[in-house]
Amino acid sequence: MPNILVTNDDGIHAPGLRALSSAMRELGTVTTVAPSHERSASSQSLTLRQPIYWDQIAEREYAVEGTPADAMILAFHMLLGEKPDVVLSGINPGGNVGENVYYSGTVGAAMEAAVNGVPAIAISVVYRGLPFDFAPAAQFAKDLLPIVLQEGLPPGVMLNVNIPQDWNGSVRFTRQSSKITRNLLQPGADPRGRRYFWLSEQKVVEGIEPDTDHAAIREGAASITPLQLDHTHAKSLNHLSHWVGVLEKLARGRGSSF
Repeated sequence: MPNILVTNDDGIHAPGLRALSSAMRELGTVTTVAPSHERSASSQSLTLRQPIYWDQIAEREYAVEGTPADAMILAFHMLLGEKPDVVLSGINPGGNVGENVYYSGTVGAAMEAAVNGVPAIAISVVYRGLPFDFAPAAQFAKDLLPIVLQEGLPPGVMLNVNIPQDWNGSVRFTRQSSKITRNLLQPGADPRGRRYFWLSEQKVVEGIEPDTDHAAIREGAASITPLQLDHTHAKSLNHLSHWVGVLEKLARGRGSSF
């Protein structure tokens, strides 16, 4: 039986995490380590200027007063006797496609697992309104997990899975789309007159490339996007290398030593 670690960014009591944990118990031994409360849009941030507290709230369930990445670090290095066979992060109520992968705590937790050499899957549901049902995404995770355990993932690669609420049963492997939202800043003022901005977003529907995550979701298909830790743009290593001579010449001109 595989050892399965489940986490999220919505808090340990979130219904999406509960649906995912319940589904995974049919496949292996499940340990849940997640933030004690919602930490959405925390990306892969860490808590560095205050202690990280944790509580065991049930058998094999731990609530961490920190970010999703904090939860993964505690799980790997303190709470579990050995590394899990796989990490599942979610189920997030809302899509994580396009540029949202940079901000998502759901994806951030899975990325932290990949940093530690553990295969990881982030799972989200893209929905437009109520009623909301996590069951199809939980079932998809049950179908996908045995394949990942059998075939593995390349080192430093995780899977970002998005399931549309009106899923038609089709599945696509996709690439991450370009920016698909327009940032909106709603101004306001608090009772003491201090001004603020409330951040939200508006979907952009033009220019969506057909092989991307967003295109798959728009057409009712589940999207699986392999994401990698290494952000190096390999072509630029050669294309920009001629800058070296210019920069070294400027440095020497200032009397810098090497």
